[in-house]
Amino acid sequence: MGINSLIVYVHILIYGDSILKEWYDKINDALSVETLEEIRICVFGKKGILAAEFAKMKDLSGQEKGKLAKELNTHKAALMNEFTAKKITLQTEALMVAMKAEAIDVSMFSTSSQAGALHPVMETMDRIVEYFSSMNFAVKTGQIVEDDFNNFEALNLPKYHPARDMQDTFYFKDEMMLRTHTSPVQIRTMMASKPPIRMIAPGAVFRRDYDLTHTPMFHQVEGLLVDKEGTVSFANLKFILEDFLKYMFGEVEVRFRPSFFPFTEPSAEVDISCVFCKGEGCRVCSHTGWLEVLGCGIVDPNVFEAVNYKDVSGYAFGLGVERFAMLIHQIGDLRSLFEGDIKLLEQFQ
Repeated sequence: MGINSLIVYVHILIYGDSILKEWYDKINDALSVETLEEIRICVFGKKGILAAEFAKMKDLSGQEKGKLAKELNTHKAALMNEFTAKKITLQTEALMVAMKAEAIDVSMFSTSSQAGALHPVMETMDRIVEYFSSMNFAVKTGQIVEDDFNNFEALNLPKYHPARDMQDTFYFKDEMMLRTHTSPVQIRTMMASKPPIRMIAPGAVFRRDYDLTHTPMFHQVEGLLVDKEGTVSFANLKFILEDFLKYMFGEVEVRFRPSFFPFTEPSAEVDISCVFCKGEGCRVCSHTGWLEVLGCGIVDPNVFEAVNYKDVSGYAFGLGVERFAMLIHQIGDLRSLFEGDIKLLEQFQ
């Protein structure tokens, strides 16, 4: 018997039914994925049995080489199919064991369960809405994606106004944008109804800003009251805002400072005595004793003209909900409200 014939004969002995059955049995008897991986390396690895047999093909003639390659590939495919099926079975069994071990009976009573709580921003929003609802202000909501007219033009913000700068506003390609304030809700309300109007517009707004006191998304509550000309004055606005701020912060002093907003004239910034130092001066209030909390004013006639209102008067105001939440709960960094820190949120249970 020549050397090539001897190699083929030895191969038949190795890969005959008995040897093939031995590897089938080893695969089927594997009790874990780890054991199965060891078998894979022994059979299919670079130094495994199949690799060693394929290496012997270089000593065979063309006809014998083809015959051996066909036989080896047949056995390789059969063993691989068996290996894959067994691996899936073992992985499934392991998963079921793990799921059973980690199963939780949700119907069982646990003394360690803790009650949830509203997020401080939402809790503050609810308090604000509660106050104005009790004062007969309707709560209006609007769309987050706005057009130029409702977000800027109708609010007396012309094309050249710096608030329209790309650094402040998230624009879309079709000249739409994420609203930068909830004032568009006021515009849409006025265009859809006639005075008298008494409303607030709470909701999320978006600007391109991020630091200790600013985030790209935050929440505002803006208010609007419109009635017949001569029936609404700054004194009305001053009264309701002073009452509102004392409702939110307790006994604080309130002052109005002249300011400018494109959609109100006259306009004012509203301050309260510092809730941290009680007006004596500290780092939070920059040693002034005062904290700015909202803006307000008498609605500019140009705004009424944009919505085709005539012979009316009104006032408007707006505030940042996060600003109120930070002051009420004495939170130093605005970003901590949105980081999902359990240690922080647990304090509000």
